[in-house]
Amino acid sequence: MKSQIFHTDAYKDIETKVQSLLNTHDDFLSPATAESPRAVGDAIEEILRGAFDSVLGALCSEYSAQFARRVMADMAFRDTDDFYYVVDVKTHRTDTAFNMPNLTSVERLARFYEDDTNYFIVLMVRYHIEASRPQVTQVMFVPIEFLSWDCLTIGALGWGQIQIANANRIVVLPQYSRREWMLQLCDALLEFYPREIAKINARIERFNTVREFWLAKPEGK
Repeated sequence: MKSQIFHTDAYKDIETKVQSLLNTHDDFLSPATAESPRAVGDAIEEILRGAFDSVLGALCSEYSAQFARRVMADMAFRDTDDFYYVVDVKTHRTDTAFNMPNLTSVERLARFYEDDTNYFIVLMVRYHIEASRPQVTQVMFVPIEFLSWDCLTIGALGWGQIQIANANRIVVLPQYSRREWMLQLCDALLEFYPREIAKINARIERFNTVREFWLAKPEGK
């Protein structure tokens, strides 16, 4: 069985509903906070956390927006086929030059995807500011495996952090194979880790040199 959300057009309907919800919501920012991408992102996330179950409607059998800060999701739900979805909300102001949002730890995702009924979802909200109000121009609601590796990269944090390389360019491949995507993740990591080892070896060599310098220095100097 496959997800009824992502193997039909249901996810497109969710994207449309999220965009409408945010664009018709009462003003929720002051002129000052509207200029802060962090403040806008926090406000959009809060609105979605409070209303996302109504956006899902009959697709949802169970919903939660209560999470500790360090977990991998802002929201989570089960559908009527008992698939489990965790949703990571990202926002991007389209008139900014560049940003690289973190998505999730490679190790955490690998463990989560050992269960075929689990889905890690990126909910990307793109917007610009009009008269001190965010105007949402695009919403993407996709499993991480629908994001092409042409627009992803690995960041050096812990086991490695999957990042969008440039939020101005996101390539979506609908209904892409999870198996193929995870194999590409492994290939990316098997190139990434040796480069990190080389960096660490260079740092070890550097501080061996620093240590020798300080060993040779007389006490009291």
